[in-house]
Amino acid sequence: MFDSFDRRIDYLRVSVTDRCNLRCIYCMPGEGIRLKSHSDILSYEQISHIVRAAVPLGIHKIRLTGGEPLVRKNIAVLIRQLKAIPGLSEVAMTTNGSLLEAVAPELKQAGLDRLNISLDTLDAAKYRRLTRGGDIERVFAGIAAASAAGFAATKINMVLIPGGNDDEIEAMKEFCLQRGLRLQRIHHYSLHEGLPSHGALEAERPPPCRACNRLRLTADGKFKPCLFSERELAVDFADIAASIREAVRAKPPRGLACGNRGNWQIGG
Repeated sequence: MFDSFDRRIDYLRVSVTDRCNLRCIYCMPGEGIRLKSHSDILSYEQISHIVRAAVPLGIHKIRLTGGEPLVRKNIAVLIRQLKAIPGLSEVAMTTNGSLLEAVAPELKQAGLDRLNISLDTLDAAKYRRLTRGGDIERVFAGIAAASAAGFAATKINMVLIPGGNDDEIEAMKEFCLQRGLRLQRIHHYSLHEGLPSHGALEAERPPPCRACNRLRLTADGKFKPCLFSERELAVDFADIAASIREAVRAKPPRGLACGNRGNWQIGG
């Protein structure tokens, strides 16, 4: 499946919830957010129907995001449903890791292929500030539990905040090296202000627009063709494949800005 600019679209990022147990300063506003009710978000069965329609069109990789996907109950049920879809090669998840210790074995048994764990600092006090109250020891415990459960090639997502944590890059590299993890550096950005100015810091994400291979599905059932765009298309459950094709056709050549959603509603 190709978009209008000859980019192969084979990756769907699925936000399963807008809820999160942390309040990271670059993701959520300090005053809090209005959460959607359970009836306003897609059921696991609806998500599975969408993915089942997407795979024959060329989608072969799914990433579960949030908010924080592990705050949604029984997420392993969804993973099992997705892994049963023929032709789907990978189901991955991005998590803040603080709830991972208790569920890592269950996620592995359900068939989850890979984890990305968000960790922007190794300093406990700085972590509390960045997350507005988070406990870094819970993340360390989650990382250890993931390794013990058999997850390999786990990535650590480090959002680079100039003047905030960019002095820790080498320490984070060493932390990952010692534990068999892979560091993925992410440029700090604002959806409302548009694509980031990369500056002097080297990072792997976001990818350049010319290499974009993804669609996003919000928890409330909207396809977002581009992270940095306000364009959204509601899923038509009478013809899901047509909705997917329309979303692919709607992908712009490059992103500009998104003012109608917050990071916690899209999952990055």
